[in-house]
Amino acid sequence: MVIDTVIRAPVELCFELARDVAVHAKSAAFSGERLVEPGRMSGLLELGDLVTFESRHFGARHRFTTKIIQVEPPHIFVDEMVHGAFYSLTHIHEFHPHQSGTLMRDTLEWQAPLGWLADALFLKRHMDWFVRTKQQHLKAIIESSYARQSKGGAT
Repeated sequence: MVIDTVIRAPVELCFELARDVAVHAKSAAFSGERLVEPGRMSGLLELGDLVTFESRHFGARHRFTTKIIQVEPPHIFVDEMVHGAFYSLTHIHEFHPHQSGTLMRDTLEWQAPLGWLADALFLKRHMDWFVRTKQQHLKAIIESSYARQSKGGAT
């Protein structure tokens, strides 16, 4: 699954704020997702970091731990599930210059625990909704931060 979002802010700011654990938590709060230990609880995600989230999906509570396996500032970082409901899940976050600011591309690849039928019937649609909604929240946070910076205010 590939999801593109255009953000009216520089690539560097998008990259930094997308790796900020507090910003990530805020952008996913609509789903009840929250940070839990073990893992990084604040600051910017760096190579080798673990981060754990707890959320509710399909009426059940889930814990999901990912590891940052690649960081190439300011264009890419990749996280990979090390514990969670999927057999595997890799999330590639890319940031490219765009005429309106930054093209943020999220590529997700996974193997679902219930097989291709569950994936086709409901999981793919749910993942698409979740990531698109999260990205719209992230876009709003980044654009608001950029507007404050442009006016000489703090982030």
